[in-house]
Amino acid sequence: MNAAFFSSLSAAHQRLQALVGAWRGEEEVADTQWADGGTATSEVLAEAEFGGLFVVQRYRQRRDGTISFGSHNVFGVDHQKGVVTMHQFDSMGFVPASPATGIWNGSELVLERSSPRGAARVAYGFDGTDAYRMKLHFKPAGSDVWQDMVSGLYRRVAPSEMKAG
Repeated sequence: MNAAFFSSLSAAHQRLQALVGAWRGEEEVADTQWADGGTATSEVLAEAEFGGLFVVQRYRQRRDGTISFGSHNVFGVDHQKGVVTMHQFDSMGFVPASPATGIWNGSELVLERSSPRGAARVAYGFDGTDAYRMKLHFKPAGSDVWQDMVSGLYRRVAPSEMKAG
C-alpha cells in the first residue's frame, strides 16, 4: 500500500501496521500444562486488510520440525473504548468469548484477555522496523501469579522465505 493511503487511516490504525510483514522467530517455551519447555522456531505472516483497518496475522510454531501450535489473530481498533483489539483463533480450539484488549505503551503493545480458564497477557515490543519481541504470560483462574508461557525475538524476512503449511 502507498503512503498516501495509510495517511488516511487514524493514528491508531497506522500504529497497527508495525505488525505487517513476514517474520521468523526463535522462541523459548516455558514448561506448562499445555506444553513441555524448550525452544521453538516460528513464522508469522501479517497482512493489512480492508485498507489497513485490520491486521490479520498467521502464526506457526515449529518444534522438532513439526507445527506444534498455530493461530490466526485479527487486530483492530475500538475507537469508542480507546483500545486495540485482538481476536485469536488457535489450534487449542478454544473459542474466545471476547477479544484481548490493550494499549500501546511507547513502542510496546500490551493486550490482555480473560476466560474461565484464567487470563492471558501478550506484549509485542518493537525494536525498530525490522524486529520485535513477544512475551506471553498466563494467570490461571484463582491465581494471582503470572506464569511465563512463550517469549521470542522475531526478525523481518522476505515472504518467499516462509515455509508452506
